Parts: sequence; C-alpha cells; structure tokens
Amino acid sequence: MEVIHTVAELRRRLNGEPAIALVPTMGNLHDGHISLVDIAHDHGTCVVASIFVNRLQFAAGGDFDRYPRTLEEDCAKLEAAGCHVVFAPDEKEMYPVPQEMLVTPPKSADQLCGDFRPGHFQGVVTVVSKLFNIVQPHAAVFGKKDYQQVHVIRTLVKQLNFGIEIIAGETIRDPDGLAMSSRNGYLTREERAQAPQLYHALRRVRKAVEAGARDHRKLEEAEMTALSQAGWKVDYVALRNQSDLAPPGPRDTDLVVLGAAWMGSKTRLIDNIEFSFYVK
Repeated sequence: MEVIHTVAELRRRLNGEPAIALVPTMGNLHDGHISLVDIAHDHGTCVVASIFVNRLQFAAGGDFDRYPRTLEEDCAKLEAAGCHVVFAPDEKEMYPVPQEMLVTPPKSADQLCGDFRPGHFQGVVTVVSKLFNIVQPHAAVFGKKDYQQVHVIRTLVKQLNFGIEIIAGETIRDPDGLAMSSRNGYLTREERAQAPQLYHALRRVRKAVEAGARDHRKLEEAEMTALSQAGWKVDYVALRNQSDLAPPGPRDTDLVVLGAAWMGSKTRLIDNIEFSFYVK
C-alpha cells in the first residue's frame, strides 16, 4: 500500500489505472469505514482511501481542532483491508489558496442537518468535488449513516455530470445498536451507555408506521420528547421519503426515519433506518 500526500504524486500513481474506487474519509477509522473499503474492492481494481479533515464543513467553534488525527493507525487498518493507495494531503495541499470557488448544494441540503449546521453541506460538496477531480474515480463509496450526505452527493454527481457511480454502504453497528462513528470516542462511559437510545427511538417510529400509524408529525414529536426527557438535546427526528428526502405522503411506502441529537455537550450523534411497507 502506498501513502501519498500530494496531488501531483497521486495523479502520477493513478495514471493508467483502469478502474478506481474511492473511499473518502476524515480518518479515525473504525469497522464502518473498513466495510466501505471492502465494498470498494467490488467496484474497482485500484482502491483509494482519502484521509482529510475538511475545515470547510465544520462550524466556527465546532470540533475541527479536536477531531482525532490517527493517520498511522488508520493506514495500518487500510493496509490490512487491502487498500492500494491512501491519499492523505494536508490543508495547504488541498487548499493552496483561499477556497473562493464553493459548490452550492441542492435544496435538499437545507433541511434536517442543514438546518442545524449552516454551511456544512457546502463544505462537503466542495471538498468531494475536489477529491473527484483529483482522483478521477469510476466509483465512490459512502456510508449510509450519513444518509442526507449520500443523497446530496448523488445529486451533485448527477447535476454536474461527474459520471461516477455512487455506492452507499450499510451502517455498521455495535452489538447494542449504536451506529459506529468517529465521534463515539467523545462519549463518556455513562453517555456511551445511553447512546443507543437514539437508535431505539427511530426503531419505535418505524414500528409504529409499519403498524399503521400515519400521523407522522405526532410520531416525530413523541420521540423527540422522549429523548429530551432522557437528557438529550434533540435537533430532529424526521420521517422522509428515501428518494428525495421530502416528507412522505399517504401513499408513500419507501421511507427513512432520521434523527440527530446531542448526548452531553460535545457529541452530536446521527442515525437513520430505511424501511418499506405495503399500503392496501
């Protein structure tokens, strides 16, 4: 496995590769990331993982500075997973001059996490566009845990004609249901014990809809209240269509329930559950 830090060297290395599959990450890798690398092997003969903590997608005063940088450990995990190339640029390499050219995300980015993280998705689509131009992959793999992000990136690729296949990997969970996340390491022992409550709230919404409940707002509000009473600061619990993230109508059956909430003062967790059901 090769670890490359500059755009010029990466382009030389990838020149002539017939099928490149990219796994963009911010590092501090866990089994969820490695599952994406495993998927990438099915879509390319050369698997490239990028590791870059992108300042543009962090809010001022957010956790950019304390986000874990674990390059040596990450590279060991990627090598064991059969990754061929790691692209690990520094900020000066990715943004050699102030990034005045910013990509505007679609309207679907203005809701859910977009309501609570202004500028986040602009930072995401800008850095992903740069990575796509640098790596020139045939396919790119993202995790479904960041469900809205996957939708936004698919829209980016379609509307800007990147010609890249976007593959969404399933969320990998700990045995108690908590979705694996690099930010789980911020949790105290007590917070970690409570963290699966978000997943359980989403499961209750799914179960209620499958049982025939159709007052979606009532279901959302009930679970937001339950989480708040359990000590969470809740951003949202929301039912949406899988296809466009719009609120579902009475005949829509392919849904996703999404949630975002703060456990403690420093850790924002997100999760989602896709499901489909039959309407008579």
